[in-house]
Amino acid sequence: MSYDVIIIGTGPGGYVCAVKAAQLGLKVAVIEKRATYGGTCLNVGCIPSKALLHASEVFHHAGHGMDALGVEVAAPKLNLGKMLAHKDATVKSNVDGVAFLFKKNKIDAFQGTGKIVAAGKVSVTADDGKVTEIEGKNIVIATGSDVAGIPGVPLEIDEKVIISSTGGIALDKVPGKMIVVGGGVIGLELGSVWSRLGAKVTVVEYLDNILGGMDGEVSKQFQRMLAKQGIEFHLGAKVVGVEKSGSGAKVTFEPVKGGDKVVLDADVVLVATGRKPYTAGLGLEEAGVALDNRGRVEIDGHFKTNVAGIYAIGDVVKGPMLAHKAEDEGVALAEILAGQAGHVNYEVIPSVVYTQPEVASVGKTEEELKAAGIAYKVGKFPFSANGRARAMLATDGFVKILADKETDRVLGGHIVGFGAGEMIHEITVLMEFGGSSEDLGRTCHAHPTMSEAVKEAALATFFKPIHM
Repeated sequence: MSYDVIIIGTGPGGYVCAVKAAQLGLKVAVIEKRATYGGTCLNVGCIPSKALLHASEVFHHAGHGMDALGVEVAAPKLNLGKMLAHKDATVKSNVDGVAFLFKKNKIDAFQGTGKIVAAGKVSVTADDGKVTEIEGKNIVIATGSDVAGIPGVPLEIDEKVIISSTGGIALDKVPGKMIVVGGGVIGLELGSVWSRLGAKVTVVEYLDNILGGMDGEVSKQFQRMLAKQGIEFHLGAKVVGVEKSGSGAKVTFEPVKGGDKVVLDADVVLVATGRKPYTAGLGLEEAGVALDNRGRVEIDGHFKTNVAGIYAIGDVVKGPMLAHKAEDEGVALAEILAGQAGHVNYEVIPSVVYTQPEVASVGKTEEELKAAGIAYKVGKFPFSANGRARAMLATDGFVKILADKETDRVLGGHIVGFGAGEMIHEITVLMEFGGSSEDLGRTCHAHPTMSEAVKEAALATFFKPIHM
């Protein structure tokens, strides 16, 4: 069996690359080791976590703050089984959708573990041990990432007491106390889910701030919001031990800057310290495919590895580990393989934290602009001055826009507040077209909407806002 393109992995990067390549007339095969398509994102990551985030938000909202809107209800009762069933149904709908897309686009799918055995040849080992060999002009590595663990700390992740994000979407009961190791997106999202459902959540983070490279002002205000919701933080803390203890576990950490060790007990410990590229068993070493010092597949500006005919995209290569980044790379690579000019603008990739309130960002932060020596101006507008936000009791947070001081070209946008993940895209589109803050500020926005805060922040960037 011979193909124009063989794609190993059907996560967001792999399946989108496959569909686009097929649409462009190429003969495509995909290889997936899971029983269902969609990779980590659709099966145990982005999609199921968002189902639980939404469901837990509804549960929490029903028990908090509805009286102020004139809605009087009895205290809500949690049916965790039904909530998890909703999550599972959401996953099934999405993975079945990918299977339909493969069938619709006449893409051949092979279930099993893919391995590059020679130039243009890939073996597929099924669960029963049967091996099938297929040939292709081009091979795409789209195998994603895996749980990173904690450097220097032995871990026994059983997905019941000491869990990864996979176990974090499947607990059969709400823990009394949960410790989250890592104050990044995954830890804060899943920590928020279980906090809303009744767990006492404590976050232990190595850095002095949460959300890593996010804008510093956004990070600080967001942490205060989460603390008001009951989540406790230990920042600048290095975890040196995670072990089971009785029916629960203990986490030992010490201040990064020096000091006494602290030991905390919990019913469940969620290890959310990031992810690492998944390259094991792919035959990359035998094929001569080069990896960088972080274990990522090295590629050039057109996704080529150092071996002719082998390409890589998504979490397994450099850049942010985001599903939509992988999707854009998949589309661009498919276009390149079809003889077109595929391209990804890495300067304009939005990122979202799907907590409540949400945090969204695109482009540069103030810290990055300062480090680069770029003169910039800042425009901000709080949701507390937005009419729609007041009507919805969603006044926490603000919009911040950063623009070049000389040209007014927008260089970054940052939002913390209700619906931030949807509002970030008008800033993203503006930046994609090289727009200025004045362009955005002079664009008519419907009233009353949360998005008016984006317009007002733009007005504040090039001159003055109206409603402050």
